[in-house]
Amino acid sequence: MKKKSIIVMCIAVGLLSANCLAEDVNTPAFRDLFNGKDLTGWINVNTAEDTWSVKDKTLLCRGKPIGVMRTDRQYENFILEVEWMHLTPGGNSGVFVWSDGVPPEGQRLPKGVEIQILELDWAVQHNQTDAYVHGEIFGTGGLATVPDNPRGSRSKSFEKRCRGKGIWNKYTIVCVDGVIKLAVNGKFVNGISNASVKKGYICLESEGAEIHFRNIKILELPPGITTPENTAPVIKDK
Repeated sequence: MKKKSIIVMCIAVGLLSANCLAEDVNTPAFRDLFNGKDLTGWINVNTAEDTWSVKDKTLLCRGKPIGVMRTDRQYENFILEVEWMHLTPGGNSGVFVWSDGVPPEGQRLPKGVEIQILELDWAVQHNQTDAYVHGEIFGTGGLATVPDNPRGSRSKSFEKRCRGKGIWNKYTIVCVDGVIKLAVNGKFVNGISNASVKKGYICLESEGAEIHFRNIKILELPPGITTPENTAPVIKDK
């Protein structure tokens, strides 16, 4: 090989290596949304001071009073991973995405898209044995969605995959440009599309029963074409 060709080859390899390194730096990656130590990055919206606490890298929720805790900023396109475990038969909770930062006056829960978290016995206690009510996805507070598997205005999971009280479950929630896809314990089983709001806060719900969360991680994706009309109101925290 001629000397000039060797030099050109070395330059090309060097440029390729530099580009790869640059791509690695800019490649989206998961980061902790809950640091396992304290509630940094989260805002208690309308629950008691002792509703939420941290122990052994686990986020504990007493379930009382009913309300939410939210992220300190909004998110648009992302993949959210969260592990959760109910402690009470029939326990109720949820994750809100693209949510308002505060509930409407007189309400305890915000406008948003809720990904339902229910302990398996809830269906029996509420005579809903015909439906996989855990893992349902639906708009709250007037937020419109189109369900993949309609149960009224809600989208029902195509398959029962949640585990009962005292056992950890994992949700992978993919939110992109008004579309949400939900994987329950490693398999995609539900989704919605055409959400009327597609940028907002992420909330965890306290709704009457103790629940634990851990390994809450987020991978932010590039933004889409989201208008102010498709964005939840921004809250200026003090």
